[in-house]
Amino acid sequence: MEAAIRPHFFNHGRPDADEEEKKRCHWCQIRSFATHKTLPITIVNELNGEVLNPNFRFIDHTVIGEGVPVAEESFRTGCNCADDEDCMYGTCQCLDEMAESDDEVGSTTAGRRPRIAYTKAGLLRDRILLSREPIYECHQGCSCSRNCPNRVVERGRTVPLQIFRTHDRGWGVRCPVDIKKGQFVDRYLGEIITSQEADRRRAEATISQRKDVYLFALDKFTDRNSDDEWLKGPPFEVDGEWMSGPTRFINHSCEPNMRIFARVGDHTDKHIHDLALFAIRDIPAGEELTFDYIDGADDHEKMDAHDMSKIKDMTVCKCGTKSCRGFLW
Repeated sequence: MEAAIRPHFFNHGRPDADEEEKKRCHWCQIRSFATHKTLPITIVNELNGEVLNPNFRFIDHTVIGEGVPVAEESFRTGCNCADDEDCMYGTCQCLDEMAESDDEVGSTTAGRRPRIAYTKAGLLRDRILLSREPIYECHQGCSCSRNCPNRVVERGRTVPLQIFRTHDRGWGVRCPVDIKKGQFVDRYLGEIITSQEADRRRAEATISQRKDVYLFALDKFTDRNSDDEWLKGPPFEVDGEWMSGPTRFINHSCEPNMRIFARVGDHTDKHIHDLALFAIRDIPAGEELTFDYIDGADDHEKMDAHDMSKIKDMTVCKCGTKSCRGFLW
């Protein structure tokens, strides 16, 4: 690990440094992020000499792949709220598709119940945290300010993250500060590709099940009867294997401390919605961050380890929790 870091610290700050080499350097990539000084990403290995794959590239934004449509500006929409408080308590158009709840508990202003998914502290409300409902946020096309309480995911990662080498599951991720229940951690980033391209990459992978670890379908709004042409067909997928953020290295657990949610900004881009990770309980500093890779798959059952005909091609789960299902898929 030390040998891999040495070229960065001794060479990449020099005026004659090789620019192509700097582009391939993981430390140069993460130090280029706007949040580096306040919310740094660090990489440590205190076990052995293993380093991250040199072909992997850190990114801080989604990459749109070939054949993936993005809405034209003329079709984009945003709220016309008079101010940020109006977004929270008024009739914000961004929340038109958000599920209503008569028993929502939260602070109110002049007897009004907040409509957004978040508390005033910016934490995801329990009702949504315990559900699989999508999150609808204001965005850059709205008239509200960047400080609008309904722009939590849009404002980005709120905590520093550390990628570290685990004893038995490759790389993992932890946070050096406490994380509160309901707090937004980060997005799962990658290249958004068509379902056909995703299948091609699975077929080319040496072990297809391994490729599935990095592919996440954007299928929250897929509906063959939808009026939106982009939601009728097979969903687009996010591939984070070779380009992603630090969340790409978060391991699976059958008893996770985070959950992944579909987050929608501009409604015309629902087919390429964000995958946002939130803490589902308080997470103390230093605890490994995890989420359930197949959360929502109700038909997934704990397999009989003696039934070799079923498990020979399945991916073994190594989370080690009491509720471990034995296999991922």
